Amino acid sequence: MSKAPGLRAYALFYLLFLYGPIILLPIFAFNDSRVVAFPLQGFTLEWFREMAADQNLRNAVRNSLIIAFSVATISTLLGVLAARASVRFAFPGKGPIMGMIMLPLVLPEMIIAMALLVVLLSIGIPLSLFTVILGQVLVCTPFAVAILTSAFQSLDRSLEEAALDLGETTWSTFRLIILPLVMPGIMASFLICFTISFDEFIIANFLGSGEPILAVYIFGQFRFPARVPSMLALGTLLVIFSIILLGIAEYFRRRGIAKASGKVSGGFL
Repeated sequence: MSKAPGLRAYALFYLLFLYGPIILLPIFAFNDSRVVAFPLQGFTLEWFREMAADQNLRNAVRNSLIIAFSVATISTLLGVLAARASVRFAFPGKGPIMGMIMLPLVLPEMIIAMALLVVLLSIGIPLSLFTVILGQVLVCTPFAVAILTSAFQSLDRSLEEAALDLGETTWSTFRLIILPLVMPGIMASFLICFTISFDEFIIANFLGSGEPILAVYIFGQFRFPARVPSMLALGTLLVIFSIILLGIAEYFRRRGIAKASGKVSGGFL
């Protein structure tokens, strides 16, 4: 019991160290000064207006949304197929194959980006938004597989067997029984992959070929001190956006686990 105050103090210090910079974002985003320093000069919305008027920023946001939506869709689809195969079937080389799929989780993104850059240029594929999508799918698919594997493992196998016994085909059983049950997991996977892709910088910087992409654009703007306040305003909006997406994803993930086990909101389906 004597160690409890020390542990609480450590936890508070850790949280402050981790989230302190994020807390400073909105403080300086509303500060009426281009100099990011204390004391604060006053309240203003000028940096948000300056951010909204930036055409290059709007182009970068549009490209990032296209990339994130494409990556989330492809990664989630691949995750459904891989997770279903991993949970439902036994096949030769299953362990090594799944290990290769999950490998990008432990590889540094710098190594992945450099390897992809060399391969794409060597086979003559020009760098574009398409190559960014390819690279980010490689990074996001393991996250989708991890989430969806948990969703498929939570299913009651007897439901599928009962549907097959009643004359349903394998495909109709998957479409009518399995897919609705894992839909919350699919939504969680999509939203998390969307968030990861939208915030990803390294692969976008290596494979974007000068295309305006939000993470790369923000990095470039920090070279100019006069642009820092509007980027802090943008960062504030992105933090709120990311928290909302991750909150929704977590809701769907928890709902999927409850639904697959036959319980939703404390009751039975």
